[in-house]
Amino acid sequence: MALSDTCFDCLIVGGGFAGSVLAERLASQLGQRVLLIDRRSHIGGNAYDCLDGAGVLVHRYGPHIFHTNAQRVVDYLSQFTQWRPYEHRVLGAVDGQLVPIPINLTTLNRLYGLDLDEAGAAAFLAARATPLPAITSSRDVVVSQVGEELYEKFFAGYTRKQWGRDASQLDKSVTARVPTRTTADDRYFQDTFQCMPLHGYTQMFERMIDHPLITFWPSTEFAAVKGAVRYRHLVYCGPVDEYFGYCYGKLPYRSLRFEHQTLDQAQFQSVAVVNYPAPEVPFTRITEYKHLTGQQHPKTSITREFPTDTGDPYYPIPAPENAALYRRYEALAERTPGVTFTGRLGTYRYYNMDQVVAQSLALFSRIADKYTVGAVAARSGAPV
Repeated sequence: MALSDTCFDCLIVGGGFAGSVLAERLASQLGQRVLLIDRRSHIGGNAYDCLDGAGVLVHRYGPHIFHTNAQRVVDYLSQFTQWRPYEHRVLGAVDGQLVPIPINLTTLNRLYGLDLDEAGAAAFLAARATPLPAITSSRDVVVSQVGEELYEKFFAGYTRKQWGRDASQLDKSVTARVPTRTTADDRYFQDTFQCMPLHGYTQMFERMIDHPLITFWPSTEFAAVKGAVRYRHLVYCGPVDEYFGYCYGKLPYRSLRFEHQTLDQAQFQSVAVVNYPAPEVPFTRITEYKHLTGQQHPKTSITREFPTDTGDPYYPIPAPENAALYRRYEALAERTPGVTFTGRLGTYRYYNMDQVVAQSLALFSRIADKYTVGAVAARSGAPV
């Protein structure tokens, strides 16, 4: 069939969580014919995992750890995967030691050679916290909780490497995501559900879009199909500023460069992720994937992450001027008929994976009734 003869109820741009969940729901629940495209050569977006040359399962775009408090999200994804229990733990290389992150009771005792209990840790931090009249930046969040010294040890260098700017120039939401604890709980997350897809994210995505009404075209740019196929509605999960030709200027993102390495040993580090806050270390963290996947293999693979301003967009930079620029694009998007913008890039927000799934499920609920009648008419041969 020629492309010009193809008629879809929905064209979805972006095969990550946002696009794949919507494609599955529209096809399985409404019987809509969906064309899902992605400029990359695979499904899964940044959560894509695969076997490397040594046969070790790795996350090509950095570690993705699934955690949520939303049972609806768990129930939905469990249709497409079994789960492996996994609680994420992170260490930080600080003052020549590896100590738990987020800062907790063990962190303080190791760093300062103390023997504090929970009450002692609370008093220790309270004595060092810097009272501030208002909390407006990421730096304010940290120093108001733990003071200047711990801010410098754990956050200042890491934040500048990660975001390319000082924490005082970033919205308070950045460091608010990383709590400080006075207990010995060294889990990075405290969600009720913490698991990894048993056979990896890619298999989960492949099962999600394995439906006769879903057509997936990898290695496909939106510009190559928008005038070549017919569709009733467009769901755009790509960068909203790119869709509008950067008419107001580019929305700033931080990207990542990855250095993948396979080692001829079974284990490299004691946890999946070790952070390197020191500014003289050029990378931010090292990930060893076998901790995440539970894979048994005589070799191990690791990844060093180097934040950069160039490359694929990963993290919207949370600063006031960027939020103002996005609001202009948001207003333009709201005035654009026949297009729904969603996902991290479509809404210029940093979402966890479970939040993207929840967003897509909610979006499906909102658009289902609106397009049911139109979908029936399209499949009966009515003009699109």
